[in-house]
Amino acid sequence: MADEMRDGGEVEVDLDAQGEDLEAAMREAVAAVEEVEAGATAPPPAAAPAPAAPQTPDEEIAALRKELADVRDRSVRTLADFDNFRKRSERERQESRRYAVLEPLREVVGVMDNLERALQAGGSAEDLKRGVEMILRQMQELLRRQNVREVTAVGQPFDPAIHEAVSREESPDVEAPTVTEALMRGYFLHDRLLRPAMVKVAVPGERKPAAEGEGPAE
Repeated sequence: MADEMRDGGEVEVDLDAQGEDLEAAMREAVAAVEEVEAGATAPPPAAAPAPAAPQTPDEEIAALRKELADVRDRSVRTLADFDNFRKRSERERQESRRYAVLEPLREVVGVMDNLERALQAGGSAEDLKRGVEMILRQMQELLRRQNVREVTAVGQPFDPAIHEAVSREESPDVEAPTVTEALMRGYFLHDRLLRPAMVKVAVPGERKPAAEGEGPAE
């Protein structure tokens, strides 16, 4: 008990008990203050989203018109971009076709320079021949680098797809039309025919019937 009655009517106060009660009260007050401060600094709870108000028919029509206008605007921009791309691609294609032979022609003019030097140089006919042969080898090397190859002709069966017959003769030595001479060479560019070979063709001749008393003609 905090207070006790003594003889003579005096009241004895228990100071230790009162000090303990005061400390407990102070702790409770501090805890209450901290709780209030924590509640003040904590973020407020998220409010539930308010339900969207229903749109009126006029508002729905206005929203649809706005969406349609946006789609139309994007479509117009897309068509304009595509048209610009098409025009640019067409210009690039025309330039590529126009200048496709630029690199080969640079080498051709080099061959022409050598030909002019050979014609201007003095010397015998033999020297001129050697110069021309050198230029021919240079031109053949140029064609090889451009993937140009010669059409096989002499000794091959005549093929109208790659051979052009300019002369024809009968021969008992062949059983089918055969190329015997190339009058002008033909060429392929990669796998496409650049020019057919101008050729002389031998065709089977009529065999003479065997005379009486002789064996069959071989």
